[in-house]
Amino acid sequence: MDNSNSSFIHKAILEEIAGTLERCSASEIESLCQSILKAKRLFVGGAGRSGLIMKCFAMRLMQLGLKVFVVGETITPSLNNKDMLIIGSGSGETNSMVCITEKAKRIGAKIALVTIFPHSSLGKLADINIQISASSIKSSEVSPVVSIQPLGNLFETSLLILSDGVVMRLIEILQIDQSMMFTRHANLE
Repeated sequence: MDNSNSSFIHKAILEEIAGTLERCSASEIESLCQSILKAKRLFVGGAGRSGLIMKCFAMRLMQLGLKVFVVGETITPSLNNKDMLIIGSGSGETNSMVCITEKAKRIGAKIALVTIFPHSSLGKLADINIQISASSIKSSEVSPVVSIQPLGNLFETSLLILSDGVVMRLIEILQIDQSMMFTRHANLE
């Protein structure tokens, strides 16, 4: 691939992501931020690439000084009704996440979902639904969005940037600077 073609592709990807994020609900994102601050502890989950991105989100939340755990890790404690579960799932139908979210709902935890399909099984369980308008091949529901990117890339990359935006909003609310966050950065690398 020559440089001019590569530059064109990068620009097209960035424009697609920017357009996708502009369609996300600012009020739902603010609701997520406020709920994060009210929760005693945070639990994040997702599967596949979405799960990896949710781990990135958990790391930043920890660096903000919040109590956060990744669902499924061996050191994750039990969840209670003062906690919040935040799930990233493009399809909103990931079986393992549906089972986990149903249990969290029965316990009484606050539930937030970032998804393509807010009317999915997970969406129906969530208190906060943030829709990322992206394409998906993993759902029987048809997304009106067609992406130039392969598979779930548009959702996953948008999820990463959206979660970074949430962290930036929390930094603003909590009045934390990067040097404070860096004191919590991993030092056993």
